[in-house]
Amino acid sequence: MNKKVVITIARQFGSGGREIGEMLAEKLKIPFYDKALIHFAAEASGIDEDLFAFADEKAVQSFWSATSGATGVYGSRLPVFNEIPMNDKLFLIQSNTIKKLASESSCVIVGRCADYILRSEPYALSVFIHSEDEDKINRIIRSYGVPEKEAQETMIKTDKKRASYYNYYSGEKWGRADNYDLAVNTSAVGIEGAVSLIIKFAELKFAESPQSTDTIYP
Repeated sequence: MNKKVVITIARQFGSGGREIGEMLAEKLKIPFYDKALIHFAAEASGIDEDLFAFADEKAVQSFWSATSGATGVYGSRLPVFNEIPMNDKLFLIQSNTIKKLASESSCVIVGRCADYILRSEPYALSVFIHSEDEDKINRIIRSYGVPEKEAQETMIKTDKKRASYYNYYSGEKWGRADNYDLAVNTSAVGIEGAVSLIIKFAELKFAESPQSTDTIYP
């Protein structure tokens, strides 16, 4: 099955989501987008890249929460672009960047509400990566150089920010199973196991028939 597929990865901090995304992209020989999205969005809009970096996966209380009847950034009662706060403008610009990149080719996109932004696209596969706290804390210490005494607090705060950002802009609940095609526990299957599982799931989801033996590899 040589079809276009865009894999979006939401992840708990320390669960290995970014590493999984990179491995998936390498195995499938497709582009990988994480913080590079900030650069592309800044380049397309002419807005300073530092502004995008500052607002990256952070929610603010603003027009969206105050607008009656709105459900997330795509609520039914939208303001004029020039009237909305800067963080919301940046989200809309980044959303357009995600849509553009996804429309151009297969790719892997980490975070930034990509699963919600591409929720109606037939080629999109959404994944949520999670794991046990002990494993996340060990990975945060080992991979991010966070001191052991600060690792748990960093994990909690980072996940809280990600959840707030996702819930705020999507109107959905971050980490809730029915918001994703697949949830993977890396404590159970490991990083490489998660990559294999996602590829197999993608082959099944995008198979032309239940008996298909095609793969999503180029």
